[in-house]
This record gives sequence, C-alpha cells and structure tokens, in this order.
Amino acid sequence: MIYKRSSALFAEAQRFIPGGVNSPVRAFKAVGGDPIFVKEAKGAYLYDEDGNKFIDYIASWGPLILGHAYEPVINAVIEKAKKGTSFGMPTEVETQLAQLAVSMVPNIDKIRFVNSGTEACMSAVRLARGFSGKDKIIKFAGCYHGHSDSFLIQAGSGAVTFGSPNSPGVTKGTAKDTLLAMYNNLESVQSLVVANKGEIAAIIIEPVAGNMGCIIPQESFIKGLRELCTQEGILLIFDEVMTGFRLARGGAQEVLGVDADIVTFGKVIGGGLPVGAFAAKDEIMSYLAPDGPVYQAGTLSGNPLAMSAGLAMLTELNNNPDIFRSLADKTEYLGKGMAKVLQEHNVPFQKNRFGSMISFHFTDEPVVDFESSVKGNNDTFKKYFHGMLNQGVYLPPSAFESYFLNDALSYEDLDNTIKALSNIVEDLK
Repeated sequence: MIYKRSSALFAEAQRFIPGGVNSPVRAFKAVGGDPIFVKEAKGAYLYDEDGNKFIDYIASWGPLILGHAYEPVINAVIEKAKKGTSFGMPTEVETQLAQLAVSMVPNIDKIRFVNSGTEACMSAVRLARGFSGKDKIIKFAGCYHGHSDSFLIQAGSGAVTFGSPNSPGVTKGTAKDTLLAMYNNLESVQSLVVANKGEIAAIIIEPVAGNMGCIIPQESFIKGLRELCTQEGILLIFDEVMTGFRLARGGAQEVLGVDADIVTFGKVIGGGLPVGAFAAKDEIMSYLAPDGPVYQAGTLSGNPLAMSAGLAMLTELNNNPDIFRSLADKTEYLGKGMAKVLQEHNVPFQKNRFGSMISFHFTDEPVVDFESSVKGNNDTFKKYFHGMLNQGVYLPPSAFESYFLNDALSYEDLDNTIKALSNIVEDLK
C-alpha cells in the first residue's frame, strides 16, 4: 500500500504537535514507520488520506462498539448540535443518560460525568481517599488508569516497597502513596495490605486488563480481592473504561459476578465523543461536591453533544443485549481462525480473549500478567503488524493493547482477516 499523504501529514504535524500526535500510541514508536492518517470511517472500515481501506480492530480504542458513524449516534449529535454545543448549565439529557446507565449497571446508585477515563479514575481515587480518610492506594503493574500522577508509577525493589515515578513530572511524594502489586497474584496484594495496615484507601484494577494485551483475571484472584477489601475496609475500584458496556450491559461486574465499591467508565458510554464517568452507591457518592466535601468539577462535564451520543449508544445496547453475544461469537471465530493459521505454521503464540476483547502474544509462555506479557517477541509483532497493515487490516500498533471488535464486522471481514494472516505468516517465523 502507498502511504505518501499520511507520511507528509505526519511530517507537517511534527512541526506543531509534540511527536506529531496527541496521544503517544498513535506515533507507531512501538512498531516503526509513520502513522496512518484517517480521512473517514464507516461501519467496520477505515479510509486513510491515501485512499487505502482497512478492516478496523481498534474501534477508536473501544468506544465504537457498533461500528463507525453509527446512524442513531450521528443523528443524535447532529440534532443536539443544532441547539447549541455547550452551556455550562444543566441539561435534561445528562439525567437521561445517568438514569439509563444506573439501570444497566449493578451495584451503583449515582453517577458523575467527566470528560475522559483519566479524569474518571483520578476522581474515583480522590473520592475513595476522601470517603475513607486514608491516603494510599494499590494498583497493578501493567494496568493503565490514565496519565494522572498517582498512576504513573513503576515497581520498587520488592513486593512491599513503595513504587517510584516512571515519568518526569511525577513527584516522589505522590509515588510513595501508590503501592504496586502483580496482576493475578493475590499474595502480592496481601503482602502490601499487611505492610500498610490501616493506611490503604482503595485498590484500583482493570477487572479485565487491556493495556498489557487482554489479560483475563483468575476467578480466585478477582474474588479474593473483593473478600480482602471487605475484610480490611478498603474500597475496590473497578476501572471499566474499557470493559463497561462492552462485555455486557452491566460490564465486568455483571460478567465476573463481583461487585466493586466504585466503578469508572469511558469509551462506550460516550458513543465516540470524549466522556468519562465514575459511579458508586449513595453512601460513597454523597461525599462528592456539592453534597459533600470531596471536590470535583468540570466546565464541559456533561456536554450535551457527548451526552446525546452516549444516550443513543447505550439505548441501542440496552434494547438489544444480543449484541454482546454477537460480538463475543465474532471474536471467538476470529481468534480460532487466526490461532489455526499460527499453529499450522509453528509460530509460537498465546491467544487471550474475553468477550469482544482479544490479543495475540508471540511467546511460548501463558500471558497472565505484565511480567509474562513483556516476554513476547516484539520483532515478530512488528512484522505481524506491518504485514497485516499492508493486507488492509488495522490492528493496535502495540503488542500491549487489546483489540476491540465492533459489531459492524461481518464474518466475511473476519475470514478476510484470517486470510491476510495466512498471506504473511511465513514472514513471522
């Protein structure tokens, strides 16, 4: 394929935008080459500035669960925009979306809308600290909760040590209150709880991880976390920015059968527009301003265009819950087909799938956490990514990202994707 115009646009972007992109993963640093500049998209397909067509497996990193330019969402945004784009005042559509979200998700009474998943997770942690009166939190290596200071922490020297900043601009003072545990390793969490008895406000986790590839929680681990938090008076925060309204109407809480104390949302809840949210029972949400002392605000929070897009999206999912089964079936079909190709050509790999999230890791070892995820062969992944790209298949440009399927994908699209892999598989050996 020819990417002449995309390359020219990227060169121009680098003159005015740091790295030429407004979010680092878009820059193709992990895979090499210049990023693709999208001109438009419809259904399951992307069309770039050079006129190339791609089958899309990121769906804007998850929000476009029903495909690009989904007509009810587009129409809702257009009609709302005709009446104004932002007011900084309450609108009815905020309550309509809040009521629908609360009715779909188990174990929440109220929800507060913000503008991104990062903001939602940052606010959820502040609320947990304000509610509990404690300062420390536990997060998991490989789980991403946005770029708030509290979350940009790398491992310390041992399981019970403090983390340290892994980005300039994050202070050691912030890092000392963030403890790092290992995903799918309950003992690592228990050690931190024992060493910091009575000081931990919350444990935050992606219940199904998507930022080290798709990582599935072991049942004993995720249920053990719930039991540990209940015993120790620690709030359990589920970061469902990826999984919320994607795995099921009620998200990961519903599928896993585990109730969190605070849940964060993003992506699908905005229908493709910038929206985040956090939610909990009345007892916890009552601590939030203006009802309580924990301050959180946002001029554009509850933006009417974003709320209208989210309402149209969630209404469709609520009225047609078979979409979740359809998506899971398509993802399973794709996974089996691609796995068969790799097996027949003796390419070492691991396939992880949960619902409509899936990832492939080029390694012999099971991928269950960040440590095992980084053992994947990145050179093979680069060949895989660019090979599939040249076959007209757009995958996440990082070995550490889940694929997100959308329901506009047809089985012909899935077969063409499997065929594309067959065409390049010899290059992966």
